[in-house]
Amino acid sequence: MEHRRSILIVGGGAAGWLTAAYLAKHLQLAEHARLEITVLESPDIGIIGVGEATFPTIRNTLQFLGIDEARFIRATAATFKQGVRFNDWARTPEDGVHHHFFHPFEAPFSTDGSSLAPYWLLQDEATRAPFAEAMTIQSRVADAQRAPKRPHEGNFAGPLNYAYHFDAARLAEILAERAGELGVRRLRGLLSGVELDATGAIDHVISVEHGRLEADLYIDCTGFRAELIGRAMKAPFKSARRTLFADRAITCKIPYDRPDAPIQSYTIAAAHPAGWTWDIGLNGARGIGCVYSSDHLDDAGAEAILRGYVGDAAAEAATRRIPFEAGYREKPWVKNCVAVGLSGGFLEPLESTGVVLIEAAVAMIAELFPHNGPIGAPASRFNELMTARYDNIITFLKLHYCISQRTEPFWRDNAAEASIPARLVDLLEQWRYRPPARFDFILDLETFAFFNYQYILYGMGFKTDLSPGRAEFPNVAAAETLFRKIRGFGERATQDLPSHRDLIAQINRFGFDRAVEPA
Repeated sequence: MEHRRSILIVGGGAAGWLTAAYLAKHLQLAEHARLEITVLESPDIGIIGVGEATFPTIRNTLQFLGIDEARFIRATAATFKQGVRFNDWARTPEDGVHHHFFHPFEAPFSTDGSSLAPYWLLQDEATRAPFAEAMTIQSRVADAQRAPKRPHEGNFAGPLNYAYHFDAARLAEILAERAGELGVRRLRGLLSGVELDATGAIDHVISVEHGRLEADLYIDCTGFRAELIGRAMKAPFKSARRTLFADRAITCKIPYDRPDAPIQSYTIAAAHPAGWTWDIGLNGARGIGCVYSSDHLDDAGAEAILRGYVGDAAAEAATRRIPFEAGYREKPWVKNCVAVGLSGGFLEPLESTGVVLIEAAVAMIAELFPHNGPIGAPASRFNELMTARYDNIITFLKLHYCISQRTEPFWRDNAAEASIPARLVDLLEQWRYRPPARFDFILDLETFAFFNYQYILYGMGFKTDLSPGRAEFPNVAAAETLFRKIRGFGERATQDLPSHRDLIAQINRFGFDRAVEPA
């Protein structure tokens, strides 16, 4: 008789249900008599956050799972996200003068494989457009509070790249519903114990309500508690605190000040003396959080910054404190146990890498899953790929801090070379003489591409000097023509695309079928 392989996912939440639904779909659970997937959903494991921001990969994931985009938007109070607007990261405001730049999801325009970045770098700094505005139309579209698509373009399609802001708790529910449709078994109950066998692998887990539960593979989605991978398997946690200083967040959710208030189609990341504040526009409310380093700011000071940012609405806002430590499990897969989500690691909210790391982990589990033979056989490769991805994200996040010219201690400590990964120190030295290029990175180990680095570097005023090699870039007239075309396309897009709020209202009422006229 053939052995029936089984997977037990402990924890539920967005991580647990995304894992369950993805594995069920990829491994064809509904047609596969030799596989069983169960989720033990623990009510005492809460969901972090007051609004979640994502990366464009979420569209492919939702489409793969067979979740209708309009239904997803309605069910999760979702809005579109076209990138991140960074306020006052480059330098400390002086005399009321502020600085901002945009990190769009859309890649910079290129033609015949040639980049426009060198030609932008060779323009007059005093008169050239900001990098993102010069290189893509998305900056203008987002600034004009336009949506990245039109209603007739339907499921997950559109002229511009985008992701979402959404309510994380509601996302878990829609994923749980889809997982059930795909054949996943749902158990609600408390985890009360984990028993290991003589080899150190998990023999079974114990639930208060369901007793002994056995599986071939146990997936830990228990959040920061890491009940399986941490408490039971003792997998070491590698701290990134020497590089990423933020270790606290204080959050709140507030209503819009009026029903027709614009909904921004980007995450706002507003720098403050000891960190930054996120501002996410959901359908019906804004999720706001002050991220900070407890070495540079106490809790009372952080709450004052949050309430100062929120303004008058702060009087009614309930706040929540979330401590965290940036880092990850060096071995997220140990024997027959693998960690996904917060149990495997968390860096910080900057650039919204939480969900994309779940997507990366579950895609690898699905591809590497052994239908027979040792269940832990893929562990070494999985661990190598996941830890490299974490390290590379740490490098990208650190870039935002270490090149800032802000003068407060938090920011100057971030600029200290001892806190910067050696690889980033080397790249920054190279990028003084050339822009970031695709061969700086290994695609399968990265979340962010070379152009994401360009957006941050040149948004913050980093200097790349190409002037000694100006003669190597002779197509100046052609480049200037393309820059003018990008400006023209951007202006036309702001006229052709509907307002973000109008499109969200349209989707919630009618879906994607009816046309909406630009406001």
